[in-house]
Amino acid sequence: MLIRGRGISKGTGEGDLLVSPVPISFLSGVDPDSGVIVEKGHPLEGRSMAGKVMVFPYGKGSTVGSYVLYALSRNGHGPAAIINSEAEPIIAVGAIIGDIPMVDRLDIDLSELKDGIRARVDGDRGEVEYPANPVS
Repeated sequence: MLIRGRGISKGTGEGDLLVSPVPISFLSGVDPDSGVIVEKGHPLEGRSMAGKVMVFPYGKGSTVGSYVLYALSRNGHGPAAIINSEAEPIIAVGAIIGDIPMVDRLDIDLSELKDGIRARVDGDRGEVEYPANPVS
C-alpha cells in the first residue's frame, strides 16, 4: 500500500516501524551515543531507534534536539527515516542535516501504522510503502 504525505527531508529509508503515540524530545530524551530512548515514562523508554523508521506525532524540547539527531546519524545510531503527523522545525532541521528521510501529513492517521512492521519512506516523493494487511 502506498501512503501519500509531504516530503520534508530527501532520500529513502527502510526499516521496522518504532511507533510512539506521544512526542519525543531528542535533547535528554534520547542517548546520542546509542540511539536508546531514555526519557523517563516515555512509552518507548529503553528501546533503540537505530535503523528503525520512527513514527511519532512531532518533536518537543530544545532546538539542540536537531543536533542530537545529526549526531545519531553521524555515529550510525540514528533512525532509518522519520514519519510525523506534523513536522516542526527541530525535527525537520535534524532530519535534513542528518540526511534522514522524513515525511509528514500522511493521508492516514499515524495510529494506523503498527509497531514492528517493515516500511519504506521516500522523502523525495513524500510517500510511505506499507503492507496492505500488516501482521504484527
